[in-house]
Amino acid sequence: MATAAQAKAKPAAKKAAEPKVQMFVWEGTDKRGNKVKGELPGQNVTLIKAELRKQGIVAGKVRRKPAAMFGQRKKKITPMDIAVFTRQLATMMKAGVPLVQSFDIVAEGHDNPSMRELLLKIKSDIEGGNNLANSLKLHPAYFDDLFCSLVESGEQSGALETMLDRIAIYKEKTEALKAKIKKAVKYPIAVVCVAIIVTAILLIKVVPTFQELFAGFGAELPAFTQMVIKLSEWMQEWWLIMFAGIIGGAFAFIEGKKRSQAFNDALDRAALKAPVVGDIIFKATIARFARTLATTFAAGVPLVDALESVAGATGNVIYRNAVLRVKEEVSSGTQLNFSMKATGVFPAMAVQMTAIGEESGALDTMLDKVATYYENEVDNAVDGLTSLLEPMIMAVLGVLVGGLIIAMYLPIFQLGSVV
Repeated sequence: MATAAQAKAKPAAKKAAEPKVQMFVWEGTDKRGNKVKGELPGQNVTLIKAELRKQGIVAGKVRRKPAAMFGQRKKKITPMDIAVFTRQLATMMKAGVPLVQSFDIVAEGHDNPSMRELLLKIKSDIEGGNNLANSLKLHPAYFDDLFCSLVESGEQSGALETMLDRIAIYKEKTEALKAKIKKAVKYPIAVVCVAIIVTAILLIKVVPTFQELFAGFGAELPAFTQMVIKLSEWMQEWWLIMFAGIIGGAFAFIEGKKRSQAFNDALDRAALKAPVVGDIIFKATIARFARTLATTFAAGVPLVDALESVAGATGNVIYRNAVLRVKEEVSSGTQLNFSMKATGVFPAMAVQMTAIGEESGALDTMLDKVATYYENEVDNAVDGLTSLLEPMIMAVLGVLVGGLIIAMYLPIFQLGSVV
């Protein structure tokens, strides 16, 4: 038993002892004698030199990339970075540039060091014998199952550049839609937060100054002023606990989103029922469903498999469960439009367009039109919401700040009228 345990422990120890991949800076000369330089990920200098020899470069200097003096905070790779990379790679391949060289060009022109490092690692995997899809699967944090499946479909069909172009369009549309939703939600939240902070500062710092002034009047203060002073006294006594409560609540909210699926599901349901914003989220979800299904179906992915990918891409638990029900019904022989209608969560327009697409044999085209329609609806709704919120927010700010100022000056006005 002990021998078996030791035998099992040996591979683990060997794996732990493997050198870590690091970034190396190199300088050398190419086949034409031109001086070139760049960066490559690798485990040691010897392997980097061997890699450069494969590329026809005679390495001069190769050294490990130095860390910043005070430590370097890595810039995050955003979904928009992935969308831009996909568009650049699609453009390069359409122009006839080989895949490995395309990665070199895209990586060299990228401003984000983390993204550049990721692209060089993928390029290294491809040079090691992996195809593009398998190389992308090694980085699931940035390339989801849908992305990898579409790339794999493009490689198998011999139309990788066309598939990359479709993926690029899909990613660009999806990120633009997300940006619109964030704009609709972030703007009012930011303004309300500023209003709360300004009001708190006035109550804690400014009102007490007026309170000392009023103490020398020797007269009864107006009811409105007394109410504001009592609120100020309460804030002065409890502001620290309130602040801690807000920080604790924000922390609990973030942790809940990270760790609890039930909490995320409850948020998804509440988001669809929220006034004004709920309608925008509903339209964005339908647009995302139609866009994803159109892209996967056009790529030649079977409808049942496509629905499996679409379920996770909807971004809302109600529609994820609905799409999974649709998938089960379609796999048993039911038409897609009937299955969608039976769930009761898809709008009539989307169901009718799907029915037309199925009858005409142009399902991907019809779904693409549905996606475009609802994306435009989201654009119009966000623009209208922003126009409506601006005067409303200004009115709220005016009432809050103006009310406090009136409450503080009201005793002075009354004193002037008595004199």
